[in-house]
Amino acid sequence: MFLAVSAVAATPAQGQQCPQPVPAPAVATAGTPDPDEELIVIESEGAEVTRQGDARLLGKVHVRQGDRTLSARNASYDATSRSFRVEGDVEYRDPTLRIAGESGDWSSDVGGRFTETEFELPTRPARGAADELRLSPEGNLGLTNPVFTTCPVGNDDWLLKASSIAIDREREQGTGRDVRLELKGVPLLYLPYITFPAGPSRKSGFLFPSVGTSSRSGFELGVPYYFNLAPNYDAIFEPALLTRRGFRFGGEFRYLTERSRGRLEGSWLPSDRIADRSRSYGKLEHLTDFSSSLRLSGSLENSSDSEYFEDFARGQQGTSITYLERRVLVEWLGRGWRAEGLLQNFQTIDRTIDPLDRPYTRVPRLALSGDWPVGRGGPEAGVSGELVYFQRDEGTVGARLDLEPRITWPVRKPGYFLEPYAGFRYTAYQLDETGPGIDDSASLAAPILSLDAGLVFDRSAGRGDRLLHTLEPRVLYTWIPYRQQDDLPVFDTGLPELDMIGLFRRNRFVGGDRLADTNQLAVGVTTRLVEAASGRQYLAATIGQQLYFERPRVALPGETPETRDYSDIIGELELSAYKNWSAGLAMQWDPNASNTVLGQARVQYRPRPDSVVNLGYRYREGRVEQWDGSASWPVAREWRLYARYVYSVRDGQAVDSFLGIEYAACCWRLRLVASRYVSSRTGEQDTAVALQLELNGLSSVGTTADTFLERGIRGYSGASSPLP
Repeated sequence: MFLAVSAVAATPAQGQQCPQPVPAPAVATAGTPDPDEELIVIESEGAEVTRQGDARLLGKVHVRQGDRTLSARNASYDATSRSFRVEGDVEYRDPTLRIAGESGDWSSDVGGRFTETEFELPTRPARGAADELRLSPEGNLGLTNPVFTTCPVGNDDWLLKASSIAIDREREQGTGRDVRLELKGVPLLYLPYITFPAGPSRKSGFLFPSVGTSSRSGFELGVPYYFNLAPNYDAIFEPALLTRRGFRFGGEFRYLTERSRGRLEGSWLPSDRIADRSRSYGKLEHLTDFSSSLRLSGSLENSSDSEYFEDFARGQQGTSITYLERRVLVEWLGRGWRAEGLLQNFQTIDRTIDPLDRPYTRVPRLALSGDWPVGRGGPEAGVSGELVYFQRDEGTVGARLDLEPRITWPVRKPGYFLEPYAGFRYTAYQLDETGPGIDDSASLAAPILSLDAGLVFDRSAGRGDRLLHTLEPRVLYTWIPYRQQDDLPVFDTGLPELDMIGLFRRNRFVGGDRLADTNQLAVGVTTRLVEAASGRQYLAATIGQQLYFERPRVALPGETPETRDYSDIIGELELSAYKNWSAGLAMQWDPNASNTVLGQARVQYRPRPDSVVNLGYRYREGRVEQWDGSASWPVAREWRLYARYVYSVRDGQAVDSFLGIEYAACCWRLRLVASRYVSSRTGEQDTAVALQLELNGLSSVGTTADTFLERGIRGYSGASSPLP
């Protein structure tokens, strides 16, 4: 069971009237004081004034200085100290603070002190009460025995009580001592010292601790501390106690400069008592734009061992990680061309994968591509090429040069397009650690010819011709002669699924190690129904197939050669024709065996961004057959249900499911979720129960509680109507 008191804004329940923050006024630039700010205007029903300038003000006293006002039933003015003593129905207002009390003192030079007060921060929004409130000339607050909340007036669902609270409104930070947090009158937390935001700005301080239990790690307690180091970088450090394993230290560092941005996160267990070794995980993401043409990006990820995610990740997505990628990429964009330099490596997490099936390290990959027009409205010349060195602990390694110069003559007019293509593919290897009889400097060369053409017919449809109906046939003829390639290595080449993109691909392989011999015609037709005025699409349906004039002979190791004169039939359908309903269908059908190879279907009903119901079906012949249902739905004004259920027909069991219920008040939210999932790598089942509490306004740092719902429920958006 995992319990978290989140420090993020809660989403208001539907129909509740929640307080909204009032935009803070612009802050004047320091310099010459505005004379109006120094002028004090006093109004009252009566007054008694002495020769020394002291005054007794009687009845409906109203004092104004700039945008600050002070009102009371009666008041006295001390000319020497330039201060007011007010009594009865006291009220003080400025753009960021409102105070109501029984009595008090106020001076523009010294500040104010008010007793038995209620206060409000409209720009937050927040409110509270205190036995005594002290106001400095800069607007900072000191509170004695205060009660603080961000709930609206008349709603005291959660309260922060303390012996004292100080609020620095310029820095937008608050500190409290002997703090007690109550929800519905039930004490939840006591802290001798706490810091919290008094505005939207970030601040340093302790965040609410995370508490939980797990069968693998025991009781867990984490106490995160947030460092607001500078406007453009910050950090979180979270030491945690895991009773079965020991201490874990985790954190995150974020930075942003004029040209760069990035994030570093990680965790470290110096001595895991169960595993009897040190455990760690780290990830660095970085991007730098040196100019509009030159960019450096990188992502480096590493774990100490392959069992790390099984022990510490929560959910099927984390425990089913197979590889961790490390890459550094340099991109250089020119006029019509692009160059890349890449270093890439993978850490294999799933150790059951055979070493000969693991991905290669690319150190480096140098790539260049470009297209340049030859005259105006004429042909275009282009080239694509790469030089890669592939490295791995086992198997063949070496370098590969792959070049494809080309010339095209695209013609695009209203109603049709035509694009002839002529290219030449050259691939050469320099190999190491090859087997006996294998050429270590093999090469491949072949021409590529194709003609891509399409038509677009359209007509008006619907009442008042408000719809546009299109018919879009397309054909692609491709010719590539056969070249024997059985002795060539396979570094990074695979055979992707046949979809609408692959249907019109010249080379059916992805990667540079194979060039398919091709003499075929790909045919397809798409029809659409769109709204003529807005372009909104109601329906799109496509069907297509490849026809072989010569059966392809080039294959990857283990691939079954093609024996037919045609490919499978590909069909796709996207429909959003009725109100809040949408549907999708995609399939790959083998007409020779009269069976479905791949199939996907989904239906969605989404009347609001946070109310959605999904039903889906996935099928892959001989491997996968699953039903997937998910929903997020309000069942009452403050109550909401969440659910997902993924059932594997082949395994005869659910492989991923959760059921949750949520109560969302205006200023807090409580969510209970029970989940069960099966790791796709190990097949182990894990069950978890999570209880999550969110209190609006206690912090603006952290991950939102809706993340896992957005991943698990297609189309769900929990941020449809959040408080700022």
